Amino acid sequence: MSGAVPAAAASQAAQVAHVRPKHLNESRGVRILLISIALLFVGLVVVLPMLTVIAQSFRKGWETYAEAISDPDAISALRLTLTVAVVAVPLNTLFGAAAAWAITKFKFRGKNLLITLIDLPFGVSPVISGMVYILLFGAQGLIGPWLMEHDYKIVFATPGIILATMFVTFPFVARELIPLMETQGVQDEEAAVSLGAKGWRVFF
Repeated sequence: MSGAVPAAAASQAAQVAHVRPKHLNESRGVRILLISIALLFVGLVVVLPMLTVIAQSFRKGWETYAEAISDPDAISALRLTLTVAVVAVPLNTLFGAAAAWAITKFKFRGKNLLITLIDLPFGVSPVISGMVYILLFGAQGLIGPWLMEHDYKIVFATPGIILATMFVTFPFVARELIPLMETQGVQDEEAAVSLGAKGWRVFF
């Protein structure tokens, strides 16, 4: 008798575990419709344009593609893209990790302001951000005359492209790390401190 009670409880627990929540009990037709809409949207917005670009690239054959990719202008564009990536990605990674660590591990005044600033590029058009850089670094901008006087080129040069790229992309690292660090909690850091670790050793 005593063995039957745990068995019945285990069976009931298994049945409860397999019960789907009420908000997930849509009919098969509704689920198929929602999945179809999602796949159609992704296909039209992402897959179709990508396939069109690939098809047009090789429409005249590999020889034409190789000739186009070896053009000096194409090589210059690739070099500029790689340069921007090599500079922007490490800086964004450094900022994102530092911001996520500060937000999830510490309590301080201005935390909500920092989170808002991190999310700012999501709500600002890249066109507006470009205009802001023009107003700041342009010839008639806030510090533009000083830059021209000292022959520093920001706008319409590689530094301006790097700054614009960083502004648009810097939230992504922080926004990926913040939920992860919140899930992990602070137990590992507390254990490290209790064992005598400090500073960077706790971080790593």
